[in-house]
Amino acid sequence: MNISVIGATGYSGAELMRILSGHPNTKVVHAVSKSFAGKKMSEIYPSFLGCDYPLEPLDIPAICADSDIVFTCLPHGTSSEVVPQLLDGGVKVIDLSGDFRYNDAAVYEKWYNTKHGAAHLLNQSVYGLTELYRDKIKHAGLVGNSGCYTTSSILALAPLLRSGLIDTGSIIIDAKSGVTGAGRSEKLPLIFCEVDENFKAYGVASHRHTSEIEQELSIAAGSEITLSFTPHLLPIKRGILTTIYASTTASKAQIDKAYDIYSNEPFVHITNTLPEIKHVIGSNNCAIGFKLDERTGRIIIISCIDNLIKGAGGQAVQNMNTMCGYSESEGLNNIGWYL
Repeated sequence: MNISVIGATGYSGAELMRILSGHPNTKVVHAVSKSFAGKKMSEIYPSFLGCDYPLEPLDIPAICADSDIVFTCLPHGTSSEVVPQLLDGGVKVIDLSGDFRYNDAAVYEKWYNTKHGAAHLLNQSVYGLTELYRDKIKHAGLVGNSGCYTTSSILALAPLLRSGLIDTGSIIIDAKSGVTGAGRSEKLPLIFCEVDENFKAYGVASHRHTSEIEQELSIAAGSEITLSFTPHLLPIKRGILTTIYASTTASKAQIDKAYDIYSNEPFVHITNTLPEIKHVIGSNNCAIGFKLDERTGRIIIISCIDNLIKGAGGQAVQNMNTMCGYSESEGLNNIGWYL
């Protein structure tokens, strides 16, 4: 398959390019970067020395003429300007922004505080969490790749909500992410001296991913879900550890049975011990463990992913594999980096 990546030099785009460079069934024909057009990928990321790519300005007619699938790794709002042109050009699109993850434009506009630029496409875009929407993704022309916090949260909670095992009004999600989750742009709160030896909450009661999580968990539960979501910034480069609390009267056997839905999934693993970020970094895996607290009547779930892989580029390739009829784990079978 001929692949183009628009926004190849952001952290998510660069991780996607790295994964695609090792994929046996793809060829990157256009790597687009607004900031670094005319340079080579190795000038921005020297790790690409052995597999370099020229960086180009955006040329939609050329991309549509040469590509089978296009990945758009663009800021929210910008994707909705570019994606309609790509679809009109006859290519399939996997978008890594939040623009095409929503079923209702009004929800997007409320949480992103901007008018949606292509609301007419929301009824044909498919939410890009492969484990939940595999059959729809197979036939999709537009996939809204799931977000990083959302992936770790939804995978942990959806089976329990589908089985009616937790109190839908009691869900609290406490998530921590490495700094790459905030992107590559230069921002004072993200520089080394601000982040190192520090730990802080942000977007409290207002983070955009709250609405995305609520949308998908409401579908899983079959009723409207409202929850508390608080993200935190860890002084590390990459990885997400999500701690989830919910009231339950279910037994361990019932919880285990609900999670059996993932028994044949290549990238979701229910662990006997509580997972750590170190267990998933460098892989497309989501590791989920839980404890039942009989004293408080709550379940405590720990869910870990690499935000740049299962939370971005790896999930996008998993969706591409599904759309193309390849093995879902093609190009994604590597073991994570424990050290």
